[in-house]
Amino acid sequence: MKNSIIEVKKLTKKFGDFTAVNNISFSVTKGEIFGFLGPNGAGKTTSIKMLTTLLHPTSGTILLDGHDTVTAKNSVRESFGIVFQDQSLDDELTAAENMEFHGVLYKVPSALRKQRTEELLKIVELWDRRNDLVKQFSGGMKRRLEIARGLLHHPKILFLDEPTVGLDPQTRNHIWNYILNLNKKEKVTVFFTTHYMEEADRVASKVTIVDHGKIIAQGTPAELKKKSKTKTLEDAFIKLTGKSLRDEDASDIESLRNQKKMWRR
Repeated sequence: MKNSIIEVKKLTKKFGDFTAVNNISFSVTKGEIFGFLGPNGAGKTTSIKMLTTLLHPTSGTILLDGHDTVTAKNSVRESFGIVFQDQSLDDELTAAENMEFHGVLYKVPSALRKQRTEELLKIVELWDRRNDLVKQFSGGMKRRLEIARGLLHHPKILFLDEPTVGLDPQTRNHIWNYILNLNKKEKVTVFFTTHYMEEADRVASKVTIVDHGKIIAQGTPAELKKKSKTKTLEDAFIKLTGKSLRDEDASDIESLRNQKKMWRR
């Protein structure tokens, strides 16, 4: 599709008899802020792992910036940055050293590394703390550093998996202001997951809702609210996915079960 930076077609992932992702298709436009939403165990984590080359699809195709995630992994990995839900910084290094390490890993030239480090740390208001050890940072500061680090190699896509989980409302608001600013300044496409529906309602230009491995709704937040005859995206989400509690990360649990079976062989 023209102007699409992410194209997913008939994507399926099975772990033995369990289907974690079931024949989903969607596209993300360049520069878009795209919300990928769903209850626990809906298939979000498995989908992101396939999008970021950590898992092979059982069937279907994924193109990131025109590159196939299976046959052109290196090109795909150069095209995106990622901020995981779990913190992945080195606490024993300074903020600047974490940025430097990432830049070397992605083979960013030395002069450009220094330039980008200063630019990005200033945007997320950490430049004055660049020589402080990360273990001295608050949770919000660490998240801001991870976002800056994920953009150091100038990716076209930034994946954010629950970027504000566990943060207080003020810090969450600041984090999203930084992301929106980076989206405009860096022209980066943002693909994010969140359980905070008010965040998705406020920032996403388009939303896809998945449940039981399938896409059940797509559109702008306004379109989904109108379609479900609700006033908030959270109400629309609950109406579309139901009120029952879900198992935590069901697809990951099944994945681990299958890995253990393989190890026993």
